[in-house]
Amino acid sequence: MNPKIKNKSTDLLFKAILSLKNVEECYRFFDDLCTVPELKAMAQRYSVAKMLNEGEIYNDIVKETGASTATISRVNRSLNYGSEGYSLTFERLGEDITEENE
Repeated sequence: MNPKIKNKSTDLLFKAILSLKNVEECYRFFDDLCTVPELKAMAQRYSVAKMLNEGEIYNDIVKETGASTATISRVNRSLNYGSEGYSLTFERLGEDITEENE
């Protein structure tokens, strides 16, 4: 975990996010919390991470997401050397999708 972001305010924010129960509640909360460009940037980075995790190449990711190669490189660095947060969510979302299909 990055000690630079660990504080009471961040803990409170994360607890608020964890209190949300569905996608609609997330839309409502993040609409209040973030500007449209902030939310789009986070969604874009997550899409980039997912595509990198699936083995997509930079050129295809640029075409699909509109992300810059600099953004793709930063996300790739996080995937390879970060806190494994992306991987955690990919695993859990994969489990959710498997459970829905059963």
